[in-house]
Amino acid sequence: QVQLVESGGGLVQAGGSLRLSCTTSGPTFSGSAMAWFRQAPGKEREFVAGIRFGKTYYGDSEEGRFTISGDNAKNTVYLQMNSLKPEDTGVYYCAASPMQTRRATDVRSWGQGTQVTVSS
Repeated sequence: QVQLVESGGGLVQAGGSLRLSCTTSGPTFSGSAMAWFRQAPGKEREFVAGIRFGKTYYGDSEEGRFTISGDNAKNTVYLQMNSLKPEDTGVYYCAASPMQTRRATDVRSWGQGTQVTVSS
């Protein structure tokens, strides 16, 4: 039974930064594949970044701008977002799965989502 709670979303101007947090409870955090997905209006929920056993993965548009990290002691995963663009706008969801995945349909547990809006 995994529970995920996101926080840190908000409104930011293009070029700015935000840091999202996802606190987890339930099965082992260190052995789980954690990820962030984004869903924009009219679009499918898409992969943003993932982490498992210290290895990180990013979508093409996020590489070099976003950084995913975890703190096992706090059971928390973070998404540092820099150089934000209007196209980064959407609801960001924390996700947990047994293995790394870029497919939303493979995700076992979801957070409630946090809104990120980037103005131009």
